Amino acid sequence: MSEIAAKAPTRPRRRLIVSRLVPYLLLQALIVIVTILGLRLLQPSDPDDFAVSGFSLREDGASRPVTLPHFTSSRYSLSDPPLYTGTFTFRNGDAGWCVFLPRFSNAVEVAVNGVVVLDSRRDANANRPDRNTPQIALIPASLLHDGDNEIAVRLFVWGPLKGFLDTVYVGPDAALRPSYETRTLLFVTLPVVFSAWQSILAVILAIMWLMRRREPVYGVLAEAMVLGVVQAFVPPPVPPATTSRLAAVLLASAPTESALIVVFALLFFGWRWPRYGALLFVPGIVVFAVGLVGGPPLPRILFLVLGIPMVGVCLLLMASITAAQVVRRQDAASFTLGCPVTIVLTCWVHDMLSVFEIMTNERIFVSRLSYSAMLVAIGAGLTWRFARALNQVDSFASQLVARVREAEERLKASFAREEERARAAALANERTRLMRDLHDGLGGQLVSIVALSERGHESSGITDAARAALKDLRLVIDSMDDIGGDLMLALGSWRERAAAQLRRHDVALGWHVATPQGLPLHPELRPWHVIQIVRILDEAVTNAVKHAQARHIVVTIETLDDGQGDDSGPRGMISVADDGKGFALPGNGEAGSAGQTARGLRNMRSRAARCGAVLDLASDSSGTSVRLQLPKIFPDSDAAATG
Repeated sequence: MSEIAAKAPTRPRRRLIVSRLVPYLLLQALIVIVTILGLRLLQPSDPDDFAVSGFSLREDGASRPVTLPHFTSSRYSLSDPPLYTGTFTFRNGDAGWCVFLPRFSNAVEVAVNGVVVLDSRRDANANRPDRNTPQIALIPASLLHDGDNEIAVRLFVWGPLKGFLDTVYVGPDAALRPSYETRTLLFVTLPVVFSAWQSILAVILAIMWLMRRREPVYGVLAEAMVLGVVQAFVPPPVPPATTSRLAAVLLASAPTESALIVVFALLFFGWRWPRYGALLFVPGIVVFAVGLVGGPPLPRILFLVLGIPMVGVCLLLMASITAAQVVRRQDAASFTLGCPVTIVLTCWVHDMLSVFEIMTNERIFVSRLSYSAMLVAIGAGLTWRFARALNQVDSFASQLVARVREAEERLKASFAREEERARAAALANERTRLMRDLHDGLGGQLVSIVALSERGHESSGITDAARAALKDLRLVIDSMDDIGGDLMLALGSWRERAAAQLRRHDVALGWHVATPQGLPLHPELRPWHVIQIVRILDEAVTNAVKHAQARHIVVTIETLDDGQGDDSGPRGMISVADDGKGFALPGNGEAGSAGQTARGLRNMRSRAARCGAVLDLASDSSGTSVRLQLPKIFPDSDAAATG
C-alpha cells in the first residue's frame, strides 16, 4: 500500500511533463522542417547555361578527369596545390565576359589562356572557410579568341577542412553579375550587418551590466557577442603568413563563445551553476594554448577535433535547457529562446553533413550566419525587456508620485482639520481658564460686594472689595496681552499695581534686578502661566501686609545657571522678602496654623506646580522670604484646566 501511495503522486507529474514536452517537441520538429525547406528555397540559383563543370585535375602528381563541384583528397597541399584545367567556348562579338566562382575553399587563382585574372588571396576575408564568399573577375577581351579557350583554377588548401571547388561559370558579365550580387548580399553583406548589430548590442548590454552588476546575464551575453564580432571583423592570416597566434585566437573563440551562451541560458533562467560547468571552456582553452605554442596546423586540427564538436554540444545543451524550462514553467521566454536554438542546431547539422562530405553537391556554411542572427535576436529581446522594465519603473514612479501627491493633499487636509481642532481645543481651554479665573477672582469679589451691601456695611469695606475686584479684572485683562515670552513686561505692570496697593498701607516696595537680562525669554509662555505667577506674587505681598505686619518688601529678580546635569540651563528666580514678624513652619514647609494663611500658602504651591515652578518658603522672627524658581521650559498644558 505504501508503494502504491508513493507512486500515485508521480503520475500527475508525468502527465504534466508529457503534456508540456510533446507539443514543444512537435513545434521544434516543425521548425526543423521549415528550416530545411528554407535552406533549399534560399539556395541561390546560378546561370547553368554558362557552367563549366568538366575539368582535368592534377593533384599529388597525377591527373584525372573530375566534375565540379569537387572535394580534394588532401587538406595541406600548399607546395603543390590542386590544378583544375578546362575549356570554355567564346564567340566573337560577345563583349564583357567574366569568370564567376560561387564557392571555394580556401583560396583560388584563376588563369585564362595562361594569364591570371583572379587571385582571391589578395582579399583575406574571401579565404575564410566559414564564409561563402563568391568571386568574380572580368576577362580582358585581348585574352579571348574565337572558339575554345583554356581556363585553369589553382586551389590553395590549408585546412582544417578539405579543399572544395564549386561549379565555375564563364560568360557575359550581364548574365553572371546578378548571381554574384545575390550571393554577396546573402553571404557577405548580411553577415556584416548582423555582426554590426551584434557589436552595437554588445555595447548596450555591457552598459546595462555596468549599471546593474547584480544581473551578470547582460555581461555574459555581451562578452559572447564581442567574441563573435572579433571573429567577423578580424581577418585570419593567409598562408604563407606564420601568425599562428591570431589564428589560435580566432579558432578558440568559437567554442568559448558557445560555452558563454550556455552560461547565459543558465543565468537567464535562474538555474544554479553546475559543479562541472567549467569544463565547457576547456576545448577553447586547449585550442588557444596549443595555437600559442605549436605551429599553424595544430590549432586547425584541434579546432576540427574539439572546437566544432564542442559547438554542437553547447547547442544541444541549450536545446535541453530550454526544453527543461518549458517543462518547468512553460513561459514565453523559454519558447522564444528555444525556437532560434533549434534553427541554429539544424544549420549546424547541415554544415556538419557538408564537412563530412555527406552532402557532396555543395559546401555552404550557414550556422555562423544563423548563430549571429540568434545572438542579435536574443540581445534585442534582452534590450527590449530592459526598456520595458524601465517603462514599468517610470510608470510606477509616475503612479507613486501621483499617490504621494494625493497623500500629501490628504495629509494637508488632515493637518488643517487637526489644526482647527487644536485651535478649538485651545480656545475652549482658554475660555475655561478665563471662566475659572473670573470665577475664582472677580466672581468672589463681586459676591463679597453684594454681601457687604446687603448687610449694610460701611462704604469703606465695599470700596475695598470693589478695588480688589477691579484688580482681578485688570490682572485677567493684562494676562491676555502678547508679551512675546518676556515675563519682565508682565512683572512691570504688576509692580505698578503692587506699589499703589502698598502705598495705601504705608509699606515700601523695593525692586532689585540682580542680573542684566532680568529673566530669560520663554517663547512657550502662555497667559495662564502669567496669571499664576502674578497671583503667587500678589499672595506673597498680601500675606506680608496683612499677617506679617511688614514695613518693607523687597522683590528680587535674577537668572540662575548652574551648568550641571542634563536639565541644566538658565532659570528665572523671583524672590519676595519682607521684614515682618514671620511665622513658624513645620518640617514639610507648611504653615503651622490651619487658618487663612495656610490656605493661601497651599494655593501658592498649587499655582507654582501648575506652572512647573518650585516654591520655597523661609520664615523666622526677622521676616519671611518667598522664592519662586521658574522652570526652564513652561508646560504646554494646564493640568488644572484639563483635569
